[in-house]
Amino acid sequence: MLTWDSLKNQIEQCKACALHLNCTNKVMGQGNTKAKLMLIGEGPGKQEDEQGLAFVGAAGQLLTKMLAAINLSRDDVYICNVVKCRPPGNRAPTDIEIETCLNFLRAQVYLVRPSIILILGSTAMKAILGPEYKISKARGIWFERAGVFMIGTYHPAALLYNSKNKIYAWEDLKKLRKKLDEIEAL
Repeated sequence: MLTWDSLKNQIEQCKACALHLNCTNKVMGQGNTKAKLMLIGEGPGKQEDEQGLAFVGAAGQLLTKMLAAINLSRDDVYICNVVKCRPPGNRAPTDIEIETCLNFLRAQVYLVRPSIILILGSTAMKAILGPEYKISKARGIWFERAGVFMIGTYHPAALLYNSKNKIYAWEDLKKLRKKLDEIEAL
């Protein structure tokens, strides 16, 4: 039977790809394991690898502010990444590395059972929705898969480098808040 403890053990023991060779900590994710909203990013960065927690660096600080802007806190959501080990040099994970970790991500979605998934960035979007999806074209659009609503927006790290996209991320967050309110009203 799949449990959080068994999943954590599987992730910690994983040596299925080369990423485990360079990581300090495997970053499973954290937050409310019964959350209506699940956030999925790309993979751990340097600080996440050091601390073993998702979104703790500058991008994590921005993510916390983004959540606060729509009256949410980290305690309200479950946050994780597509890959659980840091790719060297903060590069994007390869297709093989993503494929290797997808069963872990599917297990996390199964255990959380969110109503909504916020997809953060192009790597996560391609991993979850398919390689034909581009963040610049598909962000802010609702998708439904297996009864779960999904919407993508720019990754907080990308917003730190290209602040002109913050206006689009804000529009996406407002759509997210509206959908959460609709679900909570049911």
